[in-house]
Amino acid sequence: MNKGRIFTLVLLHSFVISAQTTNLGLNRWQTECVGNIVWNIGINLPHEDNIEMSGLKISAIVDYGVNKDSSFSVKRKIVWPTLRTIPNDTRGSFSRTFNVNILDWIKIDGKPIVSENVRQINLYGVITVKSKLNSMIEFTRTMYPSTKLPVYCELYQLRNTGDKRISVEIASLIAQYKTEPAKGVDGSYTVETKTTKSGFFSLEKGESIPFGLIFKAYKQSEKSSGVNLENELMERENLVSSWLQNLVLETPDQTLNNAFGFAKIRASESIFDTKGGLIHSPGGEQYYAGIWANDQAEYIPPFFPFLGYEIGNLSALNTYMLFAKYMNKDYKPIPSSIVAEGESYWNGVGDRGDQAMIAYGACRYALALGDMPTAEKLWPLIEWCLEYLKRNVTEKGVVKSDADELEHRFPAGDANLCTSSLYYDALNSAVYLGKELNKPIRQLNEYQSRAKAIRAAIENHFGAKMVGYDTYRYYEGNTVLRSWICMPLTVGIYDRKQGTIAALFSPQLWTNDGIATQAGDKTFWDRSTLFALRGAFAAGEKEKALRFLELYSNRRLLGEHVPYAVEAYPEGNQRHLSTESALYCRIYTEGLFGIRPIGFKSFILSPQLPKSWNYMSLKNIHAFSMNFDIDIKRVKNKIEILIQTGSKTVFSKIFQEGESVTIKL
Repeated sequence: MNKGRIFTLVLLHSFVISAQTTNLGLNRWQTECVGNIVWNIGINLPHEDNIEMSGLKISAIVDYGVNKDSSFSVKRKIVWPTLRTIPNDTRGSFSRTFNVNILDWIKIDGKPIVSENVRQINLYGVITVKSKLNSMIEFTRTMYPSTKLPVYCELYQLRNTGDKRISVEIASLIAQYKTEPAKGVDGSYTVETKTTKSGFFSLEKGESIPFGLIFKAYKQSEKSSGVNLENELMERENLVSSWLQNLVLETPDQTLNNAFGFAKIRASESIFDTKGGLIHSPGGEQYYAGIWANDQAEYIPPFFPFLGYEIGNLSALNTYMLFAKYMNKDYKPIPSSIVAEGESYWNGVGDRGDQAMIAYGACRYALALGDMPTAEKLWPLIEWCLEYLKRNVTEKGVVKSDADELEHRFPAGDANLCTSSLYYDALNSAVYLGKELNKPIRQLNEYQSRAKAIRAAIENHFGAKMVGYDTYRYYEGNTVLRSWICMPLTVGIYDRKQGTIAALFSPQLWTNDGIATQAGDKTFWDRSTLFALRGAFAAGEKEKALRFLELYSNRRLLGEHVPYAVEAYPEGNQRHLSTESALYCRIYTEGLFGIRPIGFKSFILSPQLPKSWNYMSLKNIHAFSMNFDIDIKRVKNKIEILIQTGSKTVFSKIFQEGESVTIKL
């Protein structure tokens, strides 16, 4: 590439960054408080968006919007993960779409409602829409899933704000049908849509009436139970509040604090109570009651112990136990995905590096959880995966695989950088974990030796100059910059950090939506952006990482498609898959704060306090079998680290910036 071309690209890239920064004050949404954003409806209409919300028995993708005339539109795609369809495969979850507009079923003073003016929409783990129907009537919709029942809820309140009495007629809407028996694993399913209150009501000035609409589905062997919408709302709000009150991020940047809060919601809610136990699943209209080695073994389990969400921790353990059922003496690969409530599997592209994903995640989860019995359960699976990986090391010292997690969407050769990087980290974590479990020193020394060898092989085989950057090729023969060159940074390999970080945030890879999967392509997957941001912080490039984290977070939380990290585009059209939100949180726990578990009650802390910040904290951390806070403060040209559990100070010391410290709780 000639110098003039490079200069032009740099100018264009600088313009994009400047434009994005300028738009920080022109967002559609604003932060109310952590866990709450608001859209005050203006003139920039029409606008549509969607959000996914889940409970133990249901998930709802709500397409909502405000039309040009300020009226509200809504469509609900509701999925029941434990109502299985035929074929009972990855996408075999029963679902239906509902387009009911409740205003069509209401009359005011005997007349139909002909206009609506939406004033405000709030997102805070539920959707609240506030409208005016005329000068005398306020109408509020609150939409949310049940936390435990196979029910999606909409609670309405119609309020007389005028000076005169009004009459309200609410029609009785009851729609029930049964599905075709031959298409359900358990035969026919019953689907119900019904209002919770109907009839004639008289409202004096200031009076209001609550009523609602429920959507549910169930097996013929089950009974239709009653639903109290107010109780269901309280349970949903209490659950969301519990996520927000644990692992609290405090920084001078309220957008980052709030994006972190929202990410905890989406990461935690997508857990389903199935016949195969508690199963965390990606969601996105298609992926339910099933687990994947990347999403559910690699991405989210290392995060759950920090949040202290017991159901999340149990789902993580269940994930590993489901994979463990496929261990075999011939060392054939464990399937990439286990689906249909644990009763079937998918292995359509062979080994994607799944054993490296499983071993990596299981080790980090066990260390951060700090529970000896759980770690003992996981150790045989970790051993098996590490042995499998050892047997698949090539003559060049790297790990071969049939594909990577992108499953041939983009080339990955017969050995890719991602798998070998995860293998390296898994070996190191296994040494830490093995010491806690008193495993034979000879075995742990071997793991250490193998880690040293794979690190050298990563440099020798993948290290390369790519379009002027001293970074990595993703596989042998790769000549185009790829987003997954960030992987070594996330596992503590910083040999090529300067060139790699420069490449990741260069005009060739960085786009308005984060990092492109490969240079010159419009496709992006948020997960690689989230890994890259975590790796850049961990490598000490905090100023550059912060700038791009701010851009990314602002777009995802307050822009046009909110409030969570997304999966991919154009595939999936930016679905709110769950584990991407866990990866967002890990930017902070492992990147910004630099927490690296090394024992049941110990970790390495490598904080990266940006120059523009005087403090940052993680409050109410639940990890290493304890509940504690980490406070980082600037003291002149140094930083102070304070760790407390309750009123007890566990650690307090002033350090030079960039230093790491080992913490023993």
